[in-house]
Amino acid sequence: MTWSFPIGRLLGSELRVHATFFLLLLWIGAAAWIAGGPGAAVANIAFIAALFACVVAHEYGHALMARRFGIATPDITLLPIGGMARLERMPEKPGQEIAVALAGPAVNVVIWAVLVLVTGVETRMQSLEQVENPAMGFLSRLAAVNLFLVLFNMLPAFPMDGGRVLRALLSYRMDRVRATRIAAWGGQALAFVFGFLGLSTGNPLLILIAIFVFIAASAESSDVAARAVARQMQARDAMITTFETLGEDDTIEAAAQALIRTTQHEFPVLDAQGALSGFLTRQALFRALAEDRRTDPIAPIIQRDVPQVSLAAPLEDVLQAIQTGAPAVAVNSPSGGLLGYITTENIGELMVIRQARSRPQG
Repeated sequence: MTWSFPIGRLLGSELRVHATFFLLLLWIGAAAWIAGGPGAAVANIAFIAALFACVVAHEYGHALMARRFGIATPDITLLPIGGMARLERMPEKPGQEIAVALAGPAVNVVIWAVLVLVTGVETRMQSLEQVENPAMGFLSRLAAVNLFLVLFNMLPAFPMDGGRVLRALLSYRMDRVRATRIAAWGGQALAFVFGFLGLSTGNPLLILIAIFVFIAASAESSDVAARAVARQMQARDAMITTFETLGEDDTIEAAAQALIRTTQHEFPVLDAQGALSGFLTRQALFRALAEDRRTDPIAPIIQRDVPQVSLAAPLEDVLQAIQTGAPAVAVNSPSGGLLGYITTENIGELMVIRQARSRPQG
């Protein structure tokens, strides 16, 4: 994810922190300092750190359960509004998806039970209303927040875990695309509720959560619909076949001229033998131009770790590869020659055209 950086690895997944998370800590610390001095600032930051440790544990619950079904979790990112475990794919068997979805809240239930049973702190419903009150005590507040995380995440709407459980249950009775659309509608409705509450109470965090929920619900619905279409197609159906290539010895100035005279956002780069070396992206080219490196060759700035597939490769596999962050997926002939390439943009265009063709005329 953009603007995030790794802080280590744990249980096979890279743990990342988004830069905006530190803005949250700064905001909370400054507000507490103004209200109660440095002691209050330290206490509040410590509480937020403990809370997000519980959030990370929640995400690892998803990751470890997914691993039982052969699904890896490349990374887990800590955001101001929670955590996000990026699974290689979501399990499409309803029972497996329910297990993965429930594993996260189950971790929070365990944390809550430990805090309540082992330490003896009490958590009642009124504790949830007073979670911002330091007089409750550190562990009591932490127990209350873990209970809240369970209740919040089990709301039956995307992208919450309850939405995934709802989608899985609906999948027993209908196709996955329709089930996802229903759960996504629930998420978007919930986003409007959060947005209204945030605006009416002046709570910027609720507004931020509303925006995130709405975007995530829409993205999930679109992604599942795209995968359903992609299962019926191959790489040959989506690839770009008319394009210009560059050589590793071409200069950045030459690449800039190619960018101007074409509509390409990325350029396949070939070595002296005509084999694909990688892709030059528009972003990398712009950075080099800003550094006034016009006469330098493009070889040092091309992206070389590009997935390569055959003409008959399922388009769903291409979609999976391109979502890892690659600028494109190369489509090769049986002899290894470059026939074309596929980008996120032209897959999106293909989906729009397919949907338009499938609509009944009248």
